[in-house]
Amino acid sequence: MHDYLPICRADMEKRGWEQCDFVYVSGDAYVDHPSFGTAIISRLLEAHGYKVGIIAQPDWTDPSSIQILGEPRLGFLVSAGNMDSMVNHYSVSKKHRRTDAYTPGGVIGKRPDYAAVVYSNLIRQVYKKTPIILGGIEASLRRLAHYDYWSDKLKRSILLDSGADLISYGMGEHSIIEIAEALDSGIAVSDITFIAGTVYKTKSLDSVYDAEILPGYEDMKQDKLEYARSFYTQYCNTDPFAGKRLVEPYNDHLYVVQNPPALPLSEGEMDDVYGLPYMRTYHPSYEKDGGVPAISEVKFSLISNRGCFGGCSFCALTFHQGRIMQVRSHESLLDEAKMITQEKDFKGYIHDVGGPTANFRQPSCEKQLTRGVCKNRQCLFPKPCPNLKVDHRDYIKLLKELRDIPKVKKVFIRSGIRFDYVVADKSDAFLEELCRYHVSGQLKVAPEHVSDDVLTLMGKPENSVYQEFVKKYNKMNQKIHKDQYLVPYLMSSHPGSRMKDAVELAEHIRDLGYMPEQVQDFYPTPSTISTCMYYTGVDPRTMQPVYVPKNPHEKAMQRALIQYRDPKNYDLVMEALKKAHRMDLVGFDKHCLIRPRKFEGRSQQKVPGQKTQNQKSFGKPGRNDRGKNKNEHSRRNTVQSDRQNSRQNTETDRSRQKKKSIRNVHKKK
Repeated sequence: MHDYLPICRADMEKRGWEQCDFVYVSGDAYVDHPSFGTAIISRLLEAHGYKVGIIAQPDWTDPSSIQILGEPRLGFLVSAGNMDSMVNHYSVSKKHRRTDAYTPGGVIGKRPDYAAVVYSNLIRQVYKKTPIILGGIEASLRRLAHYDYWSDKLKRSILLDSGADLISYGMGEHSIIEIAEALDSGIAVSDITFIAGTVYKTKSLDSVYDAEILPGYEDMKQDKLEYARSFYTQYCNTDPFAGKRLVEPYNDHLYVVQNPPALPLSEGEMDDVYGLPYMRTYHPSYEKDGGVPAISEVKFSLISNRGCFGGCSFCALTFHQGRIMQVRSHESLLDEAKMITQEKDFKGYIHDVGGPTANFRQPSCEKQLTRGVCKNRQCLFPKPCPNLKVDHRDYIKLLKELRDIPKVKKVFIRSGIRFDYVVADKSDAFLEELCRYHVSGQLKVAPEHVSDDVLTLMGKPENSVYQEFVKKYNKMNQKIHKDQYLVPYLMSSHPGSRMKDAVELAEHIRDLGYMPEQVQDFYPTPSTISTCMYYTGVDPRTMQPVYVPKNPHEKAMQRALIQYRDPKNYDLVMEALKKAHRMDLVGFDKHCLIRPRKFEGRSQQKVPGQKTQNQKSFGKPGRNDRGKNKNEHSRRNTVQSDRQNSRQNTETDRSRQKKKSIRNVHKKK
């Protein structure tokens, strides 16, 4: 039966079911599309013969809400959704967001804070013995003790606070099938301790072998440096080939054990996962509420890969998807693209072909597929590894094949180009292909900062690499006679960023003539190196002290410097320049950021010789200024997820204030 999975008893009866094998409880609305973890896991279980029902966004105050499908035969699967529920609910300033793209009508408040914990405890109130398996990004990134930004505390493993039995962490396709088969064979959930990609709790280590013992939870609470050491050990063991079993002690009779990660999916397995019979949209019951907004970001997009060997410190992908690239075949992607063209509202545009990083289409080196990634070396940082395989030919071929599909007018790339990988390519073939066919006026890239000191802590290439990319990009557009521009994503208040670094970034923006419409404050989300720096004050890779801007007022000043041309930021910018001893930037020369107070009314006027927003060193307004695909959906409990919500909130604010956007304020000179 090709239909949505059951969401009520009537749906079960239609299928002739008396009982589900698994009930999947999710903090997201039910969207049966392969960009949503709920859909992938439930459809995969279905393909293996299991009966799966969905309870989407239950009322966490009412135990009966998780009883609507009855007790499952094998267990409950619980996920907070495609995003960490706290990132979903709160901005970096800990203010409530106004919309939720994963809820019908975009309504906020349909899931609780710390959703995975709340749902699991709700289930346990009713079903005392039924196995509960946690999954999804919230559980994955909180699988061991972790710093929680919202409570400003070191929290225990989510496994303990939730009362669940197991965590399936990372990409769960392999582990969930093994868990299902074990439960189906009659193995008690307490005895399922042997599956890669899972975390379990135990009272004794008698049966745990070849494990590395992490610092105990109480020791980490007392000494932040112990947490830094623990986190870096975890970070170095995220590879399925070389990763060790890790044990986190809580007391003499309670331990949390993390098994090594599951193996990456092969190309064939990836094809199978994305070839499952998804309905490819939200459940029709949501139509009356206006549908689920998140579908618009992915409906006409293709996920071509998983994983990232980029190694950005502020990104949780290493913890969640791993560093080994997993890709789909051309045939699989072309088949999905042809399905997309049959959608009644398809206008001829494929919005994205990518994943965490669009232009990664193979492992960084052959060694990774047999021996794993290097523990103490990155593929691209600080310099590209000599063994790095830089080759865009497969991606070029794929993009050309997609362009040739009937009804396809244009194929865009919106999920992010890793510019240092492009620079490392001796051939300009991909850059030309990108500029000629896959950019709509402007290309969004993520240099994040210009200070090399900050970039080093971010795990990003030095600023000279980005400047080289800018030159190559501009030169290529000149060659093909196109006016196309770069729009950089920038981040303020990252660990290591002092006021002088923020001023340096502001000067760079001044030289570009650019005022970013959006600025991303660093967001300390669980299980990133940057968050560890934020909490501990040291870089866990070196254990060297790191300056961390935590004071809200200082963070506001750093952010204001990036948007120094906005009149409402004048006072903050003035204060920041005084603090940085850079009053030379207050005046009338073209190098100055602001004018003296008595000229405040004219301070934002254009200085002679200053570039405008549309000059080619940075960006030009475009019709498709909608940003990156944020679903991973992987994609990330990360800066990228926050940017999606931030963009929605910014747009709401703009409409309320009746301000023109940057897209239509500036006219081309």
